[in-house]
Amino acid sequence: MDLTRETTPEARRLLWLARSDRRAAEKALAALPAERQAALILETSLAIRRQLIELLPSPEDVIPLLPEAELCYTCRTIGLADISWLLPLATNEQLVACFDLDVWRGVRVDHGQLDAWMAALAETDDETLVRAAQSIDPELLVVYFQQHIDVFMKPSPQDDPDWSEPDQSQTLEGQFYFVAKRPGDDLAPFMRLAHALFQGDYWLYFRAIQAVREELPTETEEWALRWRTGRLADLGFPTWEEAMAIYGHIRPEALARLPREAPVLDLEGYGLPAWTTVLPAAQADEAPLFRAIRELAVHERGAVFHALIGLANRIAVADRLELGDPESLPKALEKATRLVGAGLELVTRENGLALVEGLRRVGLDRLFRVGVNLDPESELPAPIAADDSNRSEDLADEPGDGEDDGSDGEYGAGSSSGIR
Repeated sequence: MDLTRETTPEARRLLWLARSDRRAAEKALAALPAERQAALILETSLAIRRQLIELLPSPEDVIPLLPEAELCYTCRTIGLADISWLLPLATNEQLVACFDLDVWRGVRVDHGQLDAWMAALAETDDETLVRAAQSIDPELLVVYFQQHIDVFMKPSPQDDPDWSEPDQSQTLEGQFYFVAKRPGDDLAPFMRLAHALFQGDYWLYFRAIQAVREELPTETEEWALRWRTGRLADLGFPTWEEAMAIYGHIRPEALARLPREAPVLDLEGYGLPAWTTVLPAAQADEAPLFRAIRELAVHERGAVFHALIGLANRIAVADRLELGDPESLPKALEKATRLVGAGLELVTRENGLALVEGLRRVGLDRLFRVGVNLDPESELPAPIAADDSNRSEDLADEPGDGEDDGSDGEYGAGSSSGIR
């Protein structure tokens, strides 16, 4: 299944025009409202999105309009070592989302990726650097500090008259001395951040430096995880425990059972962190889900679209995909459409329904679970590591412990997995 985003004809024309007459391309783009400029960027393939961004007459008006995850995908595609020009244009919320999506792997901080984002910020101006440090959780800032330095505080002459600063240490104010935690570690990005905070937000600087000395790294990371979990929920990514519900066991005799009432999809206030304008392209053999979608009314297709994206978000979390990777959502969508189609085919065959009627009667989450339970050994995500399972209160036992009886509770009104 091809889930690659296609560049729209309008964006292609602008890019072709820019090759021969850049000024004319910029003028044509400037004639569009900022919202349409942002839409064109989002409709442009990630691989060439930078070219269109560089044509923007006022990028500071357009970049803040991009969904949070899309900015992260764009930065990842350009390369974190080459985005110092782009980060100052981002909003605080977009910057926080980049860290939430891309510096965690499951329930652990990916220190290499955290370093890469901090190094990218260190290449920007002081205002952007301080603004980003103030926006992310202070606990994550402390995690970064603790990864790189040990801190020594100069005692008073009365307490230790013979004290001398540690070898190869650095200080900004003559009170706290920093020593690289690992020999040969490049402290330049850290020192750039520390200096910017010392000048722009001394209390945050002081709090982070003190925390390096006083707080346990595991507890600090746990608190950062809790704040991040709450924000991801606002972006449509549930907790791991909630996401794993889509892999719940269903008894064989209950696989084809229909709900008593069709579920209702509530889209009020529903926002997507990523830009997706069309459903994945159908395969040549016309999978069951797409044959059913073709027969839906326009408003019903919109409901399926939002439910499918919501399901893909749950799959991405449950399967512990890299949420900041531009390929994670397409992978999750592919799995969602494949297993929803398998579940839809079984339910409709066993109940003598047309595919489209089955799609109206049964929520996507339920159809996905049916598809999973047809071959659970190959479809369930890998078990989570034992040490990771103790990192958060949000983690639960692996699915399959209990059985689903197909009761009404799965199909209550307001479910985010079905249509009416």
